[in-house]
Amino acid sequence: MINKKIIARIVPSLVLLLTITVSFFACSSDSSTDSDTEIEEETVTELHAAYSAFNTDATTIYLDGSEVVIETTGLPNHETVYWGEGNTLYKDEPDVARTPSIMSSNNNATTIRVDATPNKTGSTVTTQLGTIGIAVSGASIFNDQEGNGALNQAAASLDWTGAHIGPGVYHYHLEPKAFTNDDANLVGILLDGVFLYGRKCNASGAYPTDLDASGGHTSATQYTDGAEEYHYHIINEVYSTTGSYIAFAGPYRGY
Repeated sequence: MINKKIIARIVPSLVLLLTITVSFFACSSDSSTDSDTEIEEETVTELHAAYSAFNTDATTIYLDGSEVVIETTGLPNHETVYWGEGNTLYKDEPDVARTPSIMSSNNNATTIRVDATPNKTGSTVTTQLGTIGIAVSGASIFNDQEGNGALNQAAASLDWTGAHIGPGVYHYHLEPKAFTNDDANLVGILLDGVFLYGRKCNASGAYPTDLDASGGHTSATQYTDGAEEYHYHIINEVYSTTGSYIAFAGPYRGY
């Protein structure tokens, strides 16, 4: 027969042990909740400083949740033969085999949406035909292809700043010399939310030697106040017979 005095001593001990166990798991659950709260993404409340370099006559740029919306007329603020004779920004370029379109009569307007904080941990994505970004001038950036082939077939139609019209919009294929010519100036923003700069690095003043396959690396820029940030550069390699440099061939790194 069990001694009642032993039972009297055991029961309180078991109750105390059960109370401690329950309290431990309750604390563990609370800690997990706190941890989950801490890893929530920070809300973006202001535009990146680099957007201040964009042509405000052509572009309207604003935040929409976690995305940046860039609305543009597509009409650049520099000279080109494609403005057409009579326009104040018309530039006579007799050696350019002009496409038949006249810029002022085209529907150049374009809107793109990009992540305010691009995700560079995912897979790389190849560029497609059409607009792959918006330049600081307000015009579109295209890749290294023209139609279903290489750019060579249309190189004769490119103006002094590496751009032409077709299909329907004025766009750059090559280094846009109107606003970046062998320097570290901002070129524009690409569809993955990563900024594109000229051939030189602002942090070093020289051509970067650590670029990845997309032409990107991490360093401070003139818009990051000393902080390092991943961004693209126009790769310092002359493209084919053009005598200039492809603006961006890809793949994107910010998707």
